[in-house]
Amino acid sequence: MTTAQDTCPNCTHLRQQLSEHEQTIEALRHQMDKLSRHDALTGVLNRRSLSEMLDAELQRALRTGHPFSFAIMDIDHFTAANDQHGRQAGDAVLKTVADTAIKLLRTVDRFGRLDNDQFGIVLPATWLDHGLIAMERLTKAVAECNWAAIAPGMTVTFSAGITTNAPKDTVEVIIKRAEKALAQAKQEGGNRTAQMEEALPDFPSMD
Repeated sequence: MTTAQDTCPNCTHLRQQLSEHEQTIEALRHQMDKLSRHDALTGVLNRRSLSEMLDAELQRALRTGHPFSFAIMDIDHFTAANDQHGRQAGDAVLKTVADTAIKLLRTVDRFGRLDNDQFGIVLPATWLDHGLIAMERLTKAVAECNWAAIAPGMTVTFSAGITTNAPKDTVEVIIKRAEKALAQAKQEGGNRTAQMEEALPDFPSMD
């Protein structure tokens, strides 16, 4: 039996073209999704995506009871360095810090850019003391980068605030607590990580 498909010499070619177009559309859709979730300069997660990851980790912690840590890091004296060496050098600093963090952190960790020179890190299944160890390693790795290749005499350090999850945390609450710890690190001179946990509730006096 002869079918319409058999009598259409161009059908095979048209189907092939359609398939190629569908693959192109899917690739573009994937690229657009990636661009919407990642920072254009550094390639790491953007603030919206990192907040979503943080919220997912909070929900997981509620279900499993497992702790996690969250850190915010801020490059020390970035504005002054940007003014002195130029925006191109500043962009190179941001990208180098991001690349260094991605190489050093675990595959389960989530790293993203929160603001201009500020990054956030979600460290799943990580107690606060282990989170501090991870930040110490990152501090050392960033300090050992070849900053002179970007600008002669340049050195780069960062300050960070780290906290761990608490039962009633929301994304906003845990970010604010990490920001308070970051402010403490800055007040102490920078180039360090300060920790902060949720304050214990006031208990009634036994008197």
